[in-house]
Amino acid sequence: MMWDFIQTQILGMKWLNNLVGELLSALGLDIDSRIGSGIHFFIYDVIKITILLCLLIFVISYIQSFFPPERSRKIMGRFHGIGANIVGALLGTVTPFCSCSSIPIFMGFTSAGLPIGVTFSFLISSPMVDLGSLVLLMSIFGARIAIVYVVMGLMIAVAGGTLIERLHMEDQVADFIRNANSSVEIETPSLPVKERLIYAKDQVVSTF
Repeated sequence: MMWDFIQTQILGMKWLNNLVGELLSALGLDIDSRIGSGIHFFIYDVIKITILLCLLIFVISYIQSFFPPERSRKIMGRFHGIGANIVGALLGTVTPFCSCSSIPIFMGFTSAGLPIGVTFSFLISSPMVDLGSLVLLMSIFGARIAIVYVVMGLMIAVAGGTLIERLHMEDQVADFIRNANSSVEIETPSLPVKERLIYAKDQVVSTF
Protein backbone atom coordinates (compact mmCIF):
# COMPACT_ATOMS: atom_id res chain seq x y z
CA MET A 1 0.00 0.00 0.00
CA MET A 2 2.76 2.42 0.89
CA TRP A 3 4.60 1.74 -2.37
CA ASP A 4 1.38 2.23 -4.36
CA PHE A 5 0.95 5.61 -2.66
CA ILE A 6 4.52 6.60 -3.54
CA GLN A 7 4.08 5.37 -7.11
CA THR A 8 0.76 7.08 -7.79
CA GLN A 9 0.66 10.16 -5.57
CA ILE A 10 4.31 11.18 -5.18
CA LEU A 11 6.05 10.02 -8.35
CA GLY A 12 3.00 9.83 -10.61
CA MET A 13 1.38 12.91 -9.01
CA LYS A 14 -2.16 11.65 -9.47
CA TRP A 15 -3.31 14.48 -7.21
CA LEU A 16 -1.94 16.95 -9.75
CA ASN A 17 -3.73 15.14 -12.57
CA ASN A 18 -7.01 15.42 -10.68
CA LEU A 19 -6.38 19.07 -9.81
CA VAL A 20 -5.64 20.05 -13.40
CA GLY A 21 -8.72 18.15 -14.55
CA GLU A 22 -10.94 19.96 -12.05
CA LEU A 23 -9.55 23.35 -13.04
CA LEU A 24 -10.07 22.70 -16.74
CA SER A 25 -13.59 21.41 -16.09
CA ALA A 26 -14.33 24.55 -14.08
CA LEU A 27 -13.26 26.58 -17.11
CA GLY A 28 -15.82 24.73 -19.21
CA LEU A 29 -13.47 22.35 -21.03
CA ASP A 30 -14.64 18.79 -21.59
CA ILE A 31 -11.60 16.78 -20.52
CA ASP A 32 -13.17 13.59 -21.86
CA SER A 33 -13.09 14.88 -25.43
CA ARG A 34 -10.08 14.32 -27.67
CA ILE A 35 -8.95 17.95 -27.56
CA GLY A 36 -9.77 18.35 -23.88
CA SER A 37 -7.92 15.21 -22.86
CA GLY A 38 -4.93 16.30 -24.91
CA ILE A 39 -4.82 19.71 -23.24
CA HIS A 40 -5.33 18.06 -19.86
CA PHE A 41 -2.46 15.64 -20.41
CA PHE A 42 -0.13 18.34 -21.77
CA ILE A 43 -0.61 20.73 -18.86
CA TYR A 44 -0.41 17.96 -16.28
CA ASP A 45 2.70 16.40 -17.81
CA VAL A 46 4.56 19.70 -18.21
CA ILE A 47 3.93 20.66 -14.59
CA LYS A 48 4.77 17.17 -13.31
CA ILE A 49 8.04 16.89 -15.23
CA THR A 50 9.05 20.43 -14.24
CA ILE A 51 8.48 19.68 -10.56
CA LEU A 52 10.33 16.36 -10.77
CA LEU A 53 13.24 17.89 -12.66
CA CYS A 54 13.63 20.70 -10.13
CA LEU A 55 13.60 18.24 -7.23
CA LEU A 56 15.92 15.81 -8.99
CA ILE A 57 18.43 18.44 -10.07
CA PHE A 58 18.50 19.79 -6.52
CA VAL A 59 18.99 16.37 -4.91
CA ILE A 60 21.50 15.15 -7.50
CA SER A 61 23.50 18.39 -7.33
CA TYR A 62 23.64 18.07 -3.55
CA ILE A 63 24.90 14.49 -3.85
CA GLN A 64 27.40 15.50 -6.53
CA SER A 65 28.91 18.04 -4.16
CA PHE A 66 30.25 15.08 -2.16
CA PHE A 67 31.93 13.53 -5.21
CA PRO A 68 34.33 16.01 -6.84
CA PRO A 69 36.48 14.47 -9.60
CA GLU A 70 39.54 14.12 -7.37
CA ARG A 71 37.63 12.18 -4.72
CA SER A 72 36.08 9.93 -7.37
CA ARG A 73 39.53 9.30 -8.82
CA LYS A 74 40.89 8.32 -5.42
CA ILE A 75 37.97 5.98 -4.78
CA MET A 76 38.37 4.21 -8.12
CA GLY A 77 42.13 4.01 -7.63
CA ARG A 78 41.64 1.77 -4.58
CA PHE A 79 40.07 -1.04 -6.59
CA HIS A 80 41.39 -3.41 -9.21
CA GLY A 81 39.96 -5.77 -11.79
CA ILE A 82 36.24 -6.02 -12.39
CA GLY A 83 35.61 -4.52 -8.95
CA ALA A 84 37.13 -1.27 -10.20
CA ASN A 85 34.84 -1.36 -13.24
CA ILE A 86 31.82 -1.81 -11.00
CA VAL A 87 32.87 1.09 -8.78
CA GLY A 88 33.50 3.26 -11.85
CA ALA A 89 30.05 2.46 -13.23
CA LEU A 90 28.40 3.19 -9.87
CA LEU A 91 30.22 6.50 -9.53
CA GLY A 92 28.96 7.38 -12.98
CA THR A 93 25.43 7.38 -11.61
CA VAL A 94 26.10 10.41 -9.39
CA THR A 95 27.70 12.55 -12.08
CA PRO A 96 25.97 15.14 -14.32
CA PHE A 97 23.28 14.14 -16.78
CA CYS A 98 25.12 14.16 -20.10
CA SER A 99 28.40 13.00 -21.58
CA CYS A 100 29.39 16.63 -22.24
CA SER A 101 29.97 17.02 -18.51
CA SER A 102 31.55 13.60 -18.06
CA ILE A 103 34.18 13.80 -20.81
CA PRO A 104 36.41 16.37 -19.05
CA ILE A 105 36.29 14.22 -15.91
CA PHE A 106 37.09 11.15 -18.01
CA MET A 107 40.11 12.98 -19.43
CA GLY A 108 41.27 13.81 -15.92
CA PHE A 109 40.94 10.20 -14.81
CA THR A 110 42.85 8.96 -17.86
CA SER A 111 45.66 11.50 -17.51
CA ALA A 112 45.91 10.58 -13.81
CA GLY A 113 46.80 7.03 -14.79
CA LEU A 114 43.60 5.15 -13.99
CA PRO A 115 43.09 1.98 -16.07
CA ILE A 116 41.38 2.68 -19.37
CA GLY A 117 38.69 0.08 -18.71
CA VAL A 118 37.69 1.69 -15.42
CA THR A 119 37.46 5.15 -16.94
CA PHE A 120 35.33 3.80 -19.79
CA SER A 121 32.97 2.10 -17.35
CA PHE A 122 32.55 5.52 -15.78
CA LEU A 123 32.11 7.23 -19.15
CA ILE A 124 29.52 4.72 -20.37
CA SER A 125 27.53 4.74 -17.15
CA SER A 126 27.52 8.49 -16.57
CA PRO A 127 25.11 9.59 -19.34
CA MET A 128 23.18 6.32 -19.40
CA VAL A 129 22.37 5.70 -15.75
CA ASP A 130 21.68 8.40 -13.19
CA LEU A 131 19.38 9.07 -10.29
CA GLY A 132 17.28 11.41 -12.41
CA SER A 133 16.47 8.81 -15.04
CA LEU A 134 15.70 6.28 -12.30
CA VAL A 135 13.10 8.49 -10.63
CA LEU A 136 11.58 9.70 -13.90
CA LEU A 137 11.27 6.15 -15.20
CA MET A 138 9.70 5.06 -11.93
CA SER A 139 7.15 7.87 -12.17
CA ILE A 140 6.20 6.97 -15.75
CA PHE A 141 6.72 3.21 -16.18
CA GLY A 142 6.91 1.88 -12.65
CA ALA A 143 9.65 0.52 -10.42
CA ARG A 144 10.20 -2.76 -12.26
CA ILE A 145 11.10 -1.18 -15.60
CA ALA A 146 13.18 1.52 -13.91
CA ILE A 147 15.22 -1.03 -11.95
CA VAL A 148 15.71 -3.21 -15.03
CA TYR A 149 16.92 -0.15 -16.95
CA VAL A 150 19.43 0.79 -14.25
CA VAL A 151 20.72 -2.77 -13.83
CA MET A 152 21.10 -3.23 -17.59
CA GLY A 153 22.85 0.13 -17.90
CA LEU A 154 25.33 -0.76 -15.17
CA MET A 155 25.94 -4.18 -16.72
CA ILE A 156 26.63 -2.59 -20.10
CA ALA A 157 29.03 -0.09 -18.51
CA VAL A 158 30.91 -2.80 -16.61
CA ALA A 159 31.01 -5.13 -19.62
CA GLY A 160 32.13 -2.35 -21.96
CA GLY A 161 34.90 -1.21 -19.66
CA THR A 162 36.05 -4.78 -19.03
CA LEU A 163 36.11 -5.55 -22.76
CA ILE A 164 38.17 -2.44 -23.53
CA GLU A 165 40.55 -3.38 -20.72
CA ARG A 166 40.96 -6.94 -22.01
CA LEU A 167 41.59 -5.74 -25.55
CA HIS A 168 44.44 -3.52 -24.27
CA MET A 169 43.24 -0.47 -26.16
CA GLU A 170 45.31 2.04 -24.19
CA ASP A 171 47.26 2.91 -27.34
CA GLN A 172 44.01 4.01 -29.01
CA VAL A 173 43.58 6.90 -26.59
CA ALA A 174 44.72 10.18 -28.12
CA ASP A 175 47.88 11.70 -26.69
CA PHE A 176 46.13 14.95 -25.79
CA ILE A 177 43.78 12.99 -23.51
CA ARG A 178 46.57 11.08 -21.78
CA ASN A 179 48.44 14.35 -21.32
CA ALA A 180 45.39 16.43 -20.45
CA ASN A 181 45.89 19.35 -18.13
CA SER A 182 45.31 18.38 -14.52
CA SER A 183 42.91 21.31 -14.12
CA VAL A 184 40.06 18.95 -14.93
CA GLU A 185 40.61 17.23 -11.59
CA ILE A 186 40.90 20.10 -9.18
CA GLU A 187 40.42 19.15 -5.55
CA THR A 188 37.15 20.55 -4.28
CA PRO A 189 37.33 21.86 -0.71
CA SER A 190 35.02 20.44 1.91
CA LEU A 191 31.78 22.40 1.95
CA PRO A 192 29.39 22.95 4.85
CA VAL A 193 25.79 21.86 4.44
CA LYS A 194 24.59 25.41 3.83
CA GLU A 195 26.96 25.91 0.90
CA ARG A 196 26.02 22.54 -0.57
CA LEU A 197 22.35 23.55 -0.43
CA ILE A 198 23.15 26.89 -2.08
CA TYR A 199 25.12 25.07 -4.79
CA ALA A 200 22.20 22.69 -5.42
CA LYS A 201 19.74 25.60 -5.58
CA ASP A 202 21.97 27.47 -8.03
CA GLN A 203 22.08 24.40 -10.28
CA VAL A 204 18.28 24.33 -10.39
CA VAL A 205 18.08 28.05 -11.17
CA SER A 206 20.75 27.87 -13.88
CA THR A 207 18.93 24.98 -15.56
CA PHE A 208 15.82 27.07 -16.11
